Parts: sequence; structure tokens; C-alpha cells
Amino acid sequence: MASELPKLSNFIDGKYTPPVGGTYLDNFNPSTGKVYSFVPDSDHRDVELAVEAAKKAFPIWSKKPASERSRLLYKIANILESRLDEFARAESQDQGKPLKLARTVDIPRAVLNFRFFAGQILHTENTSSDLEGIAINYSQRMPIGVAGLISPWNLPLYLLSWKIAPAISVGNTCVCKPSELTPMTAFMLGEVLNDAGVPSGVVNIVFGLGAKVGQALVENPRVPLISFTGGTKTGEQVIKSSAPLYKKLSLELGGKNPNIIFEDAKLEDCLATTVRSSFSNQGEICLCGSRIYVQESIYKVFLEKFIEKIKALKVGDPNKDDSDLGALISADHLKKIEYYVNLAKEEGGKIETGGERAKVQGMEGGYFYLPTVITGLNNSCRTIQEEIFGPVVTISMFKTEEEVVEMANGVLYGLSASVWTENARRAHLISSQLQCGTVWVNCWMLRDLRMPFGGMKQSGIGREGGVHSMDFYTEQKTICVKYT
Repeated sequence: MASELPKLSNFIDGKYTPPVGGTYLDNFNPSTGKVYSFVPDSDHRDVELAVEAAKKAFPIWSKKPASERSRLLYKIANILESRLDEFARAESQDQGKPLKLARTVDIPRAVLNFRFFAGQILHTENTSSDLEGIAINYSQRMPIGVAGLISPWNLPLYLLSWKIAPAISVGNTCVCKPSELTPMTAFMLGEVLNDAGVPSGVVNIVFGLGAKVGQALVENPRVPLISFTGGTKTGEQVIKSSAPLYKKLSLELGGKNPNIIFEDAKLEDCLATTVRSSFSNQGEICLCGSRIYVQESIYKVFLEKFIEKIKALKVGDPNKDDSDLGALISADHLKKIEYYVNLAKEEGGKIETGGERAKVQGMEGGYFYLPTVITGLNNSCRTIQEEIFGPVVTISMFKTEEEVVEMANGVLYGLSASVWTENARRAHLISSQLQCGTVWVNCWMLRDLRMPFGGMKQSGIGREGGVHSMDFYTEQKTICVKYT
């Protein structure tokens, strides 16, 4: 029976190619806990083939007019959009997320990524300056070469396309390493690229373990830049491995994001959005607000109403429209969530709701966990300090602005934050004091792709988005021409 399951292939030089070593990894459906396909267990030999193909394609691709590259990116977006439902179903099955989320967020955002950078590349400009009649200086943006793009399992196509689109729009070629836990939509993307007419070798996709494929990509001397999204520990390894080669790095790493709720917040709007920012995609989004801080005067009211809403959430079959949460990514990740909930109890926390596996009829082998709310913890405890990356939030009380800023900043991470208040002075002041890359005021996950995105502290290095992506994926050269 297992032999009848599909085997995925790498996508190298415009062709689907089996791994050189001939070995494969099991690919599990998180909702059932059963293997439903096999993923290439690639190694440095496959990476070398992909780099060679990308290197060969670079001279021609980098010299194509921006209008031609833009046309092809628009075509990718259009084909992807025409197959939206097919891709959404594949993403849901592969990752465990609700199908309705993949349909309304993941795949539409992947389409938008290609469209956005297809448009932006037509409207870039270089700078020039006149040196007092002596000479003129002007800048040029130059594509760098082969980009190594390493993407995570939580938003598979969403984040892979966030890297591919800007990288190739400016004339680079790339070798992609998607997560081996969620390979399906990356595998399907190869066909879209071919149908769009993207030249062979411009985009190459190699599947496998991070320790083998990711490491080989980071260490390859012919890959001058790496864009990585994933865990902080892995990011540390990327820095160490790439340092001797002086590679250009963009790292979007972990998050432990605060959600600060002041007493003057519009409570109903705040509650509805906080439910979503806490448990969207089973809490497996780096931007989820896992630390909720509520001002003392409204703490009891907020807690009561919030728990009522969380208890109403349904954990269920991702294919059903009434399921609010689907399955966690893997059995190991489920164990990690259980470990931290037990740790919270040991640290004196109270489980207000959740705190155990969810039972889903017909999917007893799936990795389901109830949305969990914990109170009564000290801000310095491990449950609050460490990234859990699942359907677990803590709620803490604060009195003053100064106190909550100290609590919010008191972790090693600094990716994002949310602030809820109707006081304009407070909104601006608190936002400026928070040590993170993005602050949402009275909202969450409203993204303008023109704005810089990235983290502070151990949440990352560099910024991407809009012109900031252009800065990363190109080198700028200054040319000085003397008048006489």
C-alpha cells in the first residue's frame, strides 16, 4: 500500500528530478497522522546540481529587461490564482491548517507577492547627485547571483513566494529549500513556473532535511546571499556557517509577541481580533500574540469574555468550514506544546481553558490540541519567555504604561506587538518604546508590502518588503563621471 503513495521530486533546471541518493522521507498528513506521500531526502549533490543550473541561468536572466521579468511574474500570479482552490486544498492537507484559511489567506497572499514585485520592478529608480560642476555620481542596482531561499512549514507557499518573487524580479536566480514537513505546494509550484514560461534554472527547488540540504546551501561558495525564515537556533547556525564566506543575510526568526490592552480599548473589537491573533493557524504564525497584557481595571471583564470566546472555538477537520483550528504540524510539535503547558503548571500557572489534546471524530490519529489560556505566571518564567509556537497564550495584568512596556520588552525576541487604546498620545508613545520590528495599533496582520518587515533582538537581522527587498536582493554600485 505504501508503495502506491506519490513520490515528490526536486525541481532542478526546469525539470522534476529524483534525489541523487534515491532516498525519501515520510510526509505525514497532520490531521490523520498517516503518511500520504514521500519527500526527497536530498543532500549536497542535489544542491550542487541546483546551484549549477541557477548559475548557468543567471547571465541570461539578469540581462532580461525588467518589463519581461515583470510579465513573467504576473503570469505566475495569474496561473496560481486560477488554481487557487487546488493549491489551498494541498496546503491544508500538508500543513493541517483549516482549508478556509488557506483559501482566504495563504494562497491569495502568495498570488499578491508575485503581483506586488512584478509591479514594483517597473517603478524602481536610482539616485544621482551633481558634485558642484566637477562630476556627476549615479547609482546602479545590480542583481547578485544565486540566492539561497530557506522557508518554514507554517505558511509554506505564502513565505516561499515572499522570497522567490523579489529575488527573481531584480534578476537573480535561486535555489529554494522549503520545509521537508510541508513540501506539497512548493512541488506544485514547479509546474506553474514552467507553464508561465520562466526559463529553466531561474527557480530551483530542493527538498530534504535542514542539516543536509539547508546546510549545503548555506555553505555553498557559489550562493552569495541567504534569506532564511525559521527558528532562532537554526538562524544562529546559518550565521556561523555563512560567516567565513561573507554572505549577505536576511533572517526572520522567532517571536514572542506582546498584545497590550489598555482600559480605554474598544473591547469588542479588541476581543475579536485578539482571538484571531492568538489562535489563527493554530497559533503557528511568528506574528501571533502569545503574551497578552491587560490593564488592571478591565482585567476580569476581558478574561471572562475572552475565555468565553475561546471555548466557542472549534478544533476539527480542516476541510470543514466550521473548524476554527486544524491540526498541529507534527507529533513532535504536539509533544512540545504539551511540554510547555505542563511546565506552565509547574511554574504556578492556572489553565483557564484548554490544556489538553482535542478529540476529532474520524481523525483520532491527528495532532489536534485545544486552544489554551494560562494565567497567574510571573513575567520571568520560561512559559512567558520562550517561544512555544502553538495554540497557547498567557494573560497577565498590568497597572501603568511604564510597567507594561518593561514587561513587553523583557524577552529575547522583538518581532511584533499589538497595542489597543483610543488615546493617540499613548498609541504613539508606547509604539515608539516597544523593541520590535512591527507594531499594530487597534489591529493585527494588516500588512502593507511596501513597508519594512523584520525583527529586532533575536527575532532576526535585516528588513524585507518593498524597496527594502530590493536593497537585499541587489548590490548598489556608485559610478562617478568627471565632466572634463
